[in-house]
Amino acid sequence: MVEEKIATVYGRALPISTKQSVEICNFLRGKTTEESKKLLSSVIEGRVAVPFKRFNKDMGHRKGKIASGRFPKKASEHVLNLVNSAEANAKNVGLTTPLVIEEMIANKGSRNWHYGRIRRIKTKRTHIKIVVKERKKVSVKKEVVTKKKVEKKTEVKKK
Repeated sequence: MVEEKIATVYGRALPISTKQSVEICNFLRGKTTEESKKLLSSVIEGRVAVPFKRFNKDMGHRKGKIASGRFPKKASEHVLNLVNSAEANAKNVGLTTPLVIEEMIANKGSRNWHYGRIRRIKTKRTHIKIVVKERKKVSVKKEVVTKKKVEKKTEVKKK
């Protein structure tokens, strides 16, 4: 069994929406860290919308190729910090760029009561896990195509 070098970062009890975090994770999974940092910074600035494919009830359409989307700024800031941390962890492990986000998972965290509130409102918390690894070098193999001779059988009709 070949062990792959990976770098992992966990964000525990982040004060962001779980639904927005799930959509951001689905948006960035499989992309490089450089590309995801550019996308997250443009989401924070309000230039690129995150496509909402699962949690999109009563949501308007956006320009371009996506149907519905939003600009989750607070969640994007926290995820951007985690991506930067994952890059730093990868550098410490000895991985080189370009790094690909292999896993990006958002889970519900504990829901504590707000302190000192009369109406008993709960906080929102999310756990995020990011796993980064090196991009595999794809070698292009030339396939040798052999042409098979197809013999046509000719049948002789007998009278």
